Amino acid sequence: MTVSLTRNYRFVASHRLHLEQLSAEENQRLFGKCNNPYGHGHNYLLSITVKGAVDDQTGLVVSLTGLDTLVQREVLDRYDHRYLNFDVPEFATTPSTTENMAFAIRDHLLREWCSSLGNSAPQLTNVRVQETKRNSVELTLID
Repeated sequence: MTVSLTRNYRFVASHRLHLEQLSAEENQRLFGKCNNPYGHGHNYLLSITVKGAVDDQTGLVVSLTGLDTLVQREVLDRYDHRYLNFDVPEFATTPSTTENMAFAIRDHLLREWCSSLGNSAPQLTNVRVQETKRNSVELTLID
């Protein structure tokens, strides 16, 4: 039987939404208060969803310890309490939007997925990044 499991994680990070190729006025118009020159922070909620068969022996679709270790190493250690624009290489030239964060998190997880969770690991199906109560991005990898 196939099931989906969603595991939630929290991290805190700051960033500034700004494009060097745009004028100060264009950046302000596009990003509003998120273009604050000193940055601003968020308490992010990250939800990772996997889908796969339940192991007959363990009764689990994924080792929660294995998933937690992977997310800690590949995402939380990289993003938690960081100024994304300066401390995280992928956002040095790419805007640290919630959309781009979801893509980057997917890439970090998939790069180490099988080596961390094994060849029979479930599929990563969704990466959801909630930035505020009003704003979240969900990246669906499979239907």
